[in-house]
Amino acid sequence: MTVISTRRLLLRQAAVEDAPVLYTYWSDGEVTRYMNIAPMERLSQAVEMIKLLNSLAVHGQAFRWSILDRETGAVAGSCGFNQLDRENLRAEIGYELGRQYWGRGFMLEALQAVLDHGYRQMQLNRIQALVEPPNAASRGLLSKLGFREEGLLRQYERAKGRFIDVIMYARLKAEL
Repeated sequence: MTVISTRRLLLRQAAVEDAPVLYTYWSDGEVTRYMNIAPMERLSQAVEMIKLLNSLAVHGQAFRWSILDRETGAVAGSCGFNQLDRENLRAEIGYELGRQYWGRGFMLEALQAVLDHGYRQMQLNRIQALVEPPNAASRGLLSKLGFREEGLLRQYERAKGRFIDVIMYARLKAEL
């Protein structure tokens, strides 16, 4: 999997060694509030999630990068393509940061690089994101990245034991 470097960040394949830090984020109810996973309760769940994501990467079905702060080397979060549809050249992005990294522009920087990689290296035509309506931070981030809101999908996903509405956002390669 490609390593991506930006001015402040290094994105590399999520590794089992990242599990303790990612577990702290994935077990934080504020971080996972709008993720489609319940907060994790055991470190082993983070290990298994990373192994699953890396297995999907081997088969070209998903890619997840750990986001490292170049200055400190610390894992700030993760991002990547949750689902890849090679036939239709489209992917869905997902992302999260530890709370201490919120508001610093890290995710904007990381996703700009991931989107560039998706369009230019992977030849994707469409990259989309599903966002819960109350997630104002994510909606604003996607708007800054040039995504368009395409519509509300009612009770589209089951998350944390209930059906939730999501808004479909997308950006096309032609919109670069």
